[in-house]
Amino acid sequence: MDVTVSPKNPPENSIVSREEWLEARRKLLAMEKEETHLRDKVRAERQALPWVKMDKDYVFDTPTGRKTLAELFDGRSQLIIYHFMLGPEWDAGCPGCSFLSDHIDGTLPHLNNHDVTFVAVARAPLDKIEAYKKRMGWKFPWVSSFGSDFNFDFHVSFTKEDLAKDKVFYNFSAIPPEQAHDELPGLSAFYKNEKGEVFHTYSSYARGGEEMIGTLMILDRAPLGRNESSTMNFVKRHDEYEQKPEAGSSCCH
Repeated sequence: MDVTVSPKNPPENSIVSREEWLEARRKLLAMEKEETHLRDKVRAERQALPWVKMDKDYVFDTPTGRKTLAELFDGRSQLIIYHFMLGPEWDAGCPGCSFLSDHIDGTLPHLNNHDVTFVAVARAPLDKIEAYKKRMGWKFPWVSSFGSDFNFDFHVSFTKEDLAKDKVFYNFSAIPPEQAHDELPGLSAFYKNEKGEVFHTYSSYARGGEEMIGTLMILDRAPLGRNESSTMNFVKRHDEYEQKPEAGSSCCH
């Protein structure tokens, strides 16, 4: 099976002595430490964000029946929702969202033990979700928001009327509609207190979920890096790498 991505351009790295390499590596290490400290600072600011009390009822279709947002917590106090790009008319999930989702199942015991529930949400009907989940071999919880305002209220789904406007609201700003799609990715976090009140604590969009994708973090340390001409353009659904090049590619249906 050939899954190799050929470099667009041959590497042009200098060939130096071990001593010169060590000097360059120490300079990079200083930057890496700076990045780590900045990440710690960002994490602290993220935890200090104010919360918004959820005052709207949302109901989702799940394999065990209809459930409210509060019920998705599954007995825990924290909930992470991944806004998965799988629209009602789509035949398969977004390759990029699928790439991220390939990294989730192994985290579930650790998240659950840390009082965190992870759930994916898509606007496709539940039968389509279940079929695609089976195809991909995933175990994580995945529910449908079909017929709900949830995706629209969290600015990850857009109607034809939305896309016909001059601007679309995504990633906390107005963007040209040609940069949008009927479905876009995101992640949202929620907290439920002992009274059962639910609070929206955090959301991120676009490339905000990259750190969840361990494969990218490994590629960033490989000699040729991600070797991409645009964001994750090399990614296919994991059962499509043996197929012809045109089988994967697009991050849409």
